[in-house]
Amino acid sequence: MTSHRPVHRVAIVGTGTIGASWATHYLVRGFDVTATDPAPTAETALRSYVAGAWDAAAAIGLAPGASPDRLGFTPDLRQAVADADFVQENAPERPELKVGLFADIDDAAPPDSIIASSSSGITMSAIQAGCRRPERTIIGHPFNPPHVVPLVEVVGGTRTAPETVRDTMSFYAAIGKKPIHLKKELPGHVANRIQAALYREVAYLIQEGVLDVADADDAVSWGPGLRWGVMGPSLLWHLGGGEGGIQHFMDTLMPRMVASWDQLHTPEFTPELRDTIVNGVLKEADGRSIDELSARRDAMLAALLAVRAQHDPSGPPAGAGPDAKEGP
Repeated sequence: MTSHRPVHRVAIVGTGTIGASWATHYLVRGFDVTATDPAPTAETALRSYVAGAWDAAAAIGLAPGASPDRLGFTPDLRQAVADADFVQENAPERPELKVGLFADIDDAAPPDSIIASSSSGITMSAIQAGCRRPERTIIGHPFNPPHVVPLVEVVGGTRTAPETVRDTMSFYAAIGKKPIHLKKELPGHVANRIQAALYREVAYLIQEGVLDVADADDAVSWGPGLRWGVMGPSLLWHLGGGEGGIQHFMDTLMPRMVASWDQLHTPEFTPELRDTIVNGVLKEADGRSIDELSARRDAMLAALLAVRAQHDPSGPPAGAGPDAKEGP
């Protein structure tokens, strides 16, 4: 049986957008964080990101003793993970890079720590191929930005121990995340596949001239997206079935939905469609910078999470950190 150490020190490997956001989350939750990245400007960019994201992350859940001063940085990978209780890897999505990187992390990290990858498309069975201790390696794929959005997709590889899955799920849940356990590996995991399926239809409708880009965005965010921010589609169908609930929905309404699936199409992603979407997004942004739009997004998400916390006891805990529980 695999035994993992309690988590007090977290190593962040790769400090791009996802890695920097993860670092912010762990810091706000009261952990000591050591980050590493070979880029010459990585430390400056990371500290700037943490400073800019701190207030939004802290508004969601600030643990006692949490401080950005608990962030350390080293370009030396082995030094960064040498005393880590939990490693969150965020390197570029290149299989050969991740296989070699995980082998190096596995060699340098304490044998009873967990090594998680934020990989959005590469399976852990592929990533763990070069590891001497593959049983403690796992996918912990966040939804961007991790310091705001709670979802984490957890899935092991063929050589991941069941205890690693269990302890990773427990750890993420204890630090304010909403982990879901994928029973099978598949490219893109789950959430990205769901949003890809939605956007395929959005792109088709734009290409067919049914909607412009802004109206397509509004059709999602002010309609089904607003409801999905409260509960998932299957539970919503339960409400849609009225007094008969999900059984009535499946018996009377689902056949019509299934019949409509044949009318859904995959657009041809032409240069013209690409340009239409680019121009439409820039018009919708209306001169606002990426930073301005990100701040607006994060503020609204934080407010939504606060409302959900009032009404949904199954949601992630606020303010949890390394002292919230013993164990990973």
